[in-house]
Amino acid sequence: MKKNILENLNTEQKQAVTFKDGPCLIIAGAGTGKTTVITRRIAWLIEQKLAKPEEILAMTFTDKASQEMEERVDKLLPYGYIELWISTFHSFCQRILEEHALDIGLPIDFKLLDETQQAFLVQQNFSKFNLDYYRPLGNPTKFISALIKHFSRAKDELITPEDYLSYAENLKLNNDSSMSGEALDQEAAKAQEVAQAYQTYQQLLLDNSALDFGDLINYTIHLFKKRPQILEKYRKQFKYILVDEFQDTNWAQYELLKMLSEPKNNITVVFDDDQSIYRFRGSSYNNVLQFKKDYPKSKQIVLIKNYRSFQNILDLSYNFIQANNPARLEAQYKGIIKKLEAERKGKAEIKHFHAKTKEDEASLVVKKIIDLKKDNPKATWNDFAILVRANKHAEMFCQALHFANIPYQFLAHRGLFSKPIILDILAYLKLLDNYRESSAIYRLFSSPILNQKISHEDLSNFIYFANKKSWSFYQAMKNASFIPGLSEKTIGEIIKFLDMIERHTALAKKENITKIIYAFLQESGYLNILSKKKDGQQSVFWLNQFFKKAESFEETNFDKSLPNFNKMIDLMIDTGDTGSMSSEPDSGPEAVKITTVHSAKGLEFRWVFVVNLVDRRFPSISRREAIELPLELIKESIPEGDVHLQEERRLFYVALTRAKDGLFLTSAEDYGGKITKKLSRFLKELKLEEKQKSTGLTSLGHYMRNNKTSLPDKKEKIYLPSKFSFSQLSAFQKCPLQYKFSFILRLPRQGKPTFSFGNTIHNTLQIFVKQWLASKGAMQTNLFNDEKDKSEKKDTLELKDLLKIYQKVWNEDWYNSEEQRKEYKEKGKRILKNFYEDFIKNPPQVIGVEQSFAFKLKEYWIKGKIDRIDILDGGLELIDYKTGNPKKDRKLTAEDKEQLLIYQLASQSLNSLFQKPVNRLTYYYLENGQKVSFSAKPKELEKMQEKLIRTIEQIKKSDFAPKPSQLCKYCDFYNICDYRM
Repeated sequence: MKKNILENLNTEQKQAVTFKDGPCLIIAGAGTGKTTVITRRIAWLIEQKLAKPEEILAMTFTDKASQEMEERVDKLLPYGYIELWISTFHSFCQRILEEHALDIGLPIDFKLLDETQQAFLVQQNFSKFNLDYYRPLGNPTKFISALIKHFSRAKDELITPEDYLSYAENLKLNNDSSMSGEALDQEAAKAQEVAQAYQTYQQLLLDNSALDFGDLINYTIHLFKKRPQILEKYRKQFKYILVDEFQDTNWAQYELLKMLSEPKNNITVVFDDDQSIYRFRGSSYNNVLQFKKDYPKSKQIVLIKNYRSFQNILDLSYNFIQANNPARLEAQYKGIIKKLEAERKGKAEIKHFHAKTKEDEASLVVKKIIDLKKDNPKATWNDFAILVRANKHAEMFCQALHFANIPYQFLAHRGLFSKPIILDILAYLKLLDNYRESSAIYRLFSSPILNQKISHEDLSNFIYFANKKSWSFYQAMKNASFIPGLSEKTIGEIIKFLDMIERHTALAKKENITKIIYAFLQESGYLNILSKKKDGQQSVFWLNQFFKKAESFEETNFDKSLPNFNKMIDLMIDTGDTGSMSSEPDSGPEAVKITTVHSAKGLEFRWVFVVNLVDRRFPSISRREAIELPLELIKESIPEGDVHLQEERRLFYVALTRAKDGLFLTSAEDYGGKITKKLSRFLKELKLEEKQKSTGLTSLGHYMRNNKTSLPDKKEKIYLPSKFSFSQLSAFQKCPLQYKFSFILRLPRQGKPTFSFGNTIHNTLQIFVKQWLASKGAMQTNLFNDEKDKSEKKDTLELKDLLKIYQKVWNEDWYNSEEQRKEYKEKGKRILKNFYEDFIKNPPQVIGVEQSFAFKLKEYWIKGKIDRIDILDGGLELIDYKTGNPKKDRKLTAEDKEQLLIYQLASQSLNSLFQKPVNRLTYYYLENGQKVSFSAKPKELEKMQEKLIRTIEQIKKSDFAPKPSQLCKYCDFYNICDYRM
């Protein structure tokens, strides 16, 4: 194993991977293999038995980076693990606070609000904010978004409302200020107004059991300061801490890292100060320099061997970034040399093309892509990237690629509300809220659900007659049979559409937004259309992103109604929010990638086009924050020089270093304004003077005729999960098509009463048992040793505490009626009362609650969570809760046993971690309190292992053909499946 971990590493990488104890600073230039170093280091620490998987904390900045890191570690480890703490800062802190919320008086069921939800909460409670300067009469809510951003920046600096109020008070009393009396009074009044608004905002969050992302970091630090025994617990657990992209940390995040790493300070940070590009969202470039001061004896390793680009690209980039001196680590510390050395031999093509107009520039880029593809037959469209400074600069290049019949993917992180399927859903929701929304009806007539059913001639006739009679389109639909010339087919479709609208209007008065959206998608046939479209996966991706917003709205709002949801969407659009979404550059068919430079960080391409290189576009104009944080409150040292230009230069450096084989910089004179654009100062700094004229999109058409481009086969691309769970494997065995719908296409599924109820009971018991253990001072006896958490003991929990938890986590969604909802709720109370009585009468020795695991079978990974682990007769009892009743004879079939057999296979695979044998496997049927237990026989485990491997191999080879059976009627996708029985 050791050989594999260190295989193909260069000398500096090996030093970074095998460094043992103490602080370590790894300066990793672009393309030098920093992710390889971090993941190999994690595996090496485990292999050397310096730490167990759950004793290493690795922090990243995106969920995608965490996922990629975890997958790489999985491949390096020959066995499984119970816990792997690779996560973003926010996910880590959320996990800590969910575990210890009560220790600092936070609600156990706190909700996490994104920026939109924060703004909506403020808007709904705007009267509570005593605003004057920041409440202009013409547009009272104008500054809501600015205030939210300001509070977030304050939290980046660990500034509390009390700190802000104290600053405002001191400003008012400050007689030494250089400002005149009137100016000082106005400044003090503004500071006081913002400070009070900040205090009101924080109280508003707590009143609504909500936190924002800044709170996650700040409350975790507060928890560790107020409850030192909890901090000590995590200090003991995390023997080693690794931080990716350290240059992107803010002040609060760095403070958290320092707290956790003490006193041994086994902290490794990986960074490149030349790629620090997130100052606009609070990252502190100063943390890089501060680390050197905080840990003067830290080990320092510089990775300079580049595995991505040719040397001339590296030299160009290095010479360019020198303009940021002396605000660079290399310039401030002797002995640090960051000049990268290419491992690849050869020379890249580097050119600057200058065009007359923006259309000519786009044309030139497309022509060059066609030429490169023609000259490199093995190249794919995925090898090309067009990098823009801002999303709005991408449109012309999208149009040119479309015109040239070249597939492209615009990797925008915003713009969800402009996607066709989302516009259709929003139109329908608007219509349900207001029948006079004629534009919404027109949108739906043109959508996939009706555009094939209503002819263009009938639609034109419909619109003409509605306008003639001054009818709204809804009135016209109600009178469709009286409109001359409409076909019987169209009248029938309109009647069906009207009937659906009226049903869903009634539904909207009593049900939550997600249920209404799902009803529309299913009953209109939209889901069925998506499941059959070859390129439907992209629309499903957008649909799932929208569903997450709707679900989040329901979780964070007391008023979950349709009108309130529409108000939130309107607020987002009014404030310029086009809908955030994640983008996956590896997903979808083969295509040229168009993305912002910020989004391209961490990616690489054979040929890169950095476009629109003119003054005021790249570098962009420096824009001050609408409400600036007072310098007196900022804890970090303020960098010298032109901070904005330095950041833009680092951003351009990132763009240059994405390229492997070719780098093309483009510009134009005319972007539609009256003034001819000047070349970007960055082009002058690069000393690239070569210019090539382009002759426009008209010539692109001529060029296309002489240079045919071959589109890739639009074969559906299947992305299988990297780990498989029991529910996944079970779904595939029932029906491969169901598996595809659920885990590959990820079509939205309608909830069910049993699922809502089951989740509520599981969540209630999870929280209760954890609190009960904490009250006994035994949370949690470690699975891996006999240490116990020495948190402060509390009084034993009573039945009323259990029912209080139940009330807080109760999920009221997806019940068929209010009566059914009440019946289930009463049933839950009975279940919990019986559970409590048995639990107190026969208290178990619990050592694990909702214990996650991942283990390896051959090259495949199996993952899952065990509801509860108890100590029993010197061994372990693995328990899975079931909310139903057992079979009358209480006998378990081989299929019934599978879930628990997987749990035992996990325990055997992770034997050195569990440390005790499994004596009993138990299904705990909560409805009647019965337990059905068995001990797994070696033959059963062997067969289960064989079945798991066989099923996964079948999934990997499958064409996901349907398997109709009597089980179809229980399938989530029954209503959209053409093969159902």
